[in-house]
Amino acid sequence: MTTHDPSDEQPRGAWRVLAVLTAVYVLNYLDRQILSILAEDVKRDLALTDAQIGFLYGTAFAVFYALFGLPLGRLADAWIRTRVIAWGLAVWSLMTTLSGLARGFGELAGARFGVGVGEASANPASFSLIGDWFRPARRATALAVYQTGLYIGSGLGLGIGGLVVSRWDSAFGTTPPLGLRGWQVAFFVVGLPGLLLAPLVARLAEPARGRLDGVLAPNAAHPFRDAWRELRAVVPPLTLVHLHLAGAGARGLAANLAVAGAVTAAAWGLTAWLGNPVQWIALGVGVYAATSWTQALRLRDRPTFAVMFEARTPRLAALGFAFIAAVGYGVNFWTAPFFIRVHAMDRAEAGLVLGGIHAAGGWLGIVVGGIVADRWRRRAVAGRLYTTMLAATLPLPFAIAMLRVPDTRAALACYAAWSVLAGCWGGAGVAVIQDLVLPRMRGTAGAVYLLLATFVGLAIGPYAIGRVSQATGDLGLAMQVGLVWDVAALVCLARAARHLDADQAGMLARAQAAGEPVAAPRDAA
Repeated sequence: MTTHDPSDEQPRGAWRVLAVLTAVYVLNYLDRQILSILAEDVKRDLALTDAQIGFLYGTAFAVFYALFGLPLGRLADAWIRTRVIAWGLAVWSLMTTLSGLARGFGELAGARFGVGVGEASANPASFSLIGDWFRPARRATALAVYQTGLYIGSGLGLGIGGLVVSRWDSAFGTTPPLGLRGWQVAFFVVGLPGLLLAPLVARLAEPARGRLDGVLAPNAAHPFRDAWRELRAVVPPLTLVHLHLAGAGARGLAANLAVAGAVTAAAWGLTAWLGNPVQWIALGVGVYAATSWTQALRLRDRPTFAVMFEARTPRLAALGFAFIAAVGYGVNFWTAPFFIRVHAMDRAEAGLVLGGIHAAGGWLGIVVGGIVADRWRRRAVAGRLYTTMLAATLPLPFAIAMLRVPDTRAALACYAAWSVLAGCWGGAGVAVIQDLVLPRMRGTAGAVYLLLATFVGLAIGPYAIGRVSQATGDLGLAMQVGLVWDVAALVCLARAARHLDADQAGMLARAQAAGEPVAAPRDAA
């Protein structure tokens, strides 16, 4: 006789919640990616270099996105997740709108900092919510559907941005109303919808944590106090105060100061070698803050630290995903400028064509990748990791061909193939990380995952391509150099797959030894 398990039922309303969260993620990437199609106009009007454009899209956004993702991930683990997302959506939408008022590099960088802070709220809380709305056997598929927002938003950013700039500048020429250029108006157009969606997000149902895993985890008694402690752990120089209060001792404080000294020396050396001090200062602050937070996590929550940083699979997998992200962020951002410069495409045409290809191709790739990953997981414990390994290798020939073929239509066809294949890893990657942690750790694990993906992927990928392009004068060559990150990703993911069985068992053993409530991993259909 078969016993009915309520946790095998898909909760009612799950797909409706997923649709709203996906819409939020669409706006997340719409507001982020629109700078790609606006890059040539912003560069001209604000007298910027390719390296500075890469900084604005990558590092300026990434450092604040990654660091604030840590306290906001903690808040997602402790408070009402729908409200975390709603407030973040309102903040980043407002800062995107304010980007349209920028009159120089500093003002636009400040607005991008704010966009990064706001957008840091979305993914940790959304990952956690999806984990509690969808049972384990469907999570990669659900997470893949959610992450279609990445491609839909990126595509819409290109299409809307190109269309708004073309229409506005054609209508008003050199004497636009209030002196606003088309690229500034485009920021207004994409920023305002998020302010309208935020109240709807705040009213979404909040499920019990861990209800589909058999491990219920209540909200914390003092969520904002916990989030403040997490913020204090990443904001210099409060990091030292936090470590002292957490009981790091003289040895821990000395280690932290040694990291600060090493990071400062590295930033100085890179500035002397490559210039662009703002890039290396911002990145250095981010690296130091992330290291300080990791020290604090070890003192505050030893089980979570052990799962995320001592087990080999989560560490290697997250690093591998970060390398894949470096290729994705770099190629996706610079593709529109590449076609405008090399293939002489009009802005509006480039936005609509490239945006449509990217949205449709990425959507198809990430959904199919999620479905394949779930099915492969039923046959092999590392099936989801194998899916991400394919996503690091199969797209490479198409990317190289896109950058080398002289015919525009052939290059666009290669870009379409690249978009489909490069998108296959997203849902599978997040599911791998979520499967390796306990329900109460999902928000923090999502923040750690995003921390690596952002620092390695977003802060380095677009900037490095822009810097090589500035040095060589050849954007296509710079983008080909940027593909090397996929090779590093394949190495990390292959090593992670070898340790997956042992690390899953080790996670359960460590949690049980620490008195954590656990349930055995389930692969039920």
